[in-house]
Amino acid sequence: MSDRRTLILQAATRVIARRGVRGLRVEELAAEAGVSTALIYYHFGGRAGLMRHTLEFISNRAERYTEPEACPESEPRAHLEEMLLLELQEAPDVVENSTAWGELRATAVFDPSLREQLRESTEEWIEYATGLIRQAQEAGTVADHVVAVDAAERLTALVEGLSERWLSGSATLTRVREVLGGAFEMELGPAPDRT
Repeated sequence: MSDRRTLILQAATRVIARRGVRGLRVEELAAEAGVSTALIYYHFGGRAGLMRHTLEFISNRAERYTEPEACPESEPRAHLEEMLLLELQEAPDVVENSTAWGELRATAVFDPSLREQLRESTEEWIEYATGLIRQAQEAGTVADHVVAVDAAERLTALVEGLSERWLSGSATLTRVREVLGGAFEMELGPAPDRT
């Protein structure tokens, strides 16, 4: 992706996080990104293309900042837990991404053109988490009776809901991370001793 496209998508994410999807105006976006409006239309063709690419940018950025560093690939449960906890951190990119994602999701209620993209992104996230749960079952770190896809759906939905509570000031970051931590044992069974 070109540097200018990246600048535009970073700016679009900031504007959506700050003003919502309805508040995204091409002129304001151009000023935020330091580019001309013509360049935005050249790269994205219009508002629908811009929204599609911004959602993709947000998803890709989330994949990067939620990639666990602390656990080896051979520990899929630890990988899953760290990945989901990394969605709840005070880092500026995480706050901006989570806020923009919430705005896009809320707008999709009234804008069917966003629904399909959000559904696909959400399904990819659930599929990835499901795969980790199944690997953890094979490794013996998740209970055999757990239905992987159901647990993945509940855990990812919980992350989204907790993120909204934290970002809106309804709960502290410490509290939402504690709640998520407790959900792992409820959904996946007792954590193995990692000592």
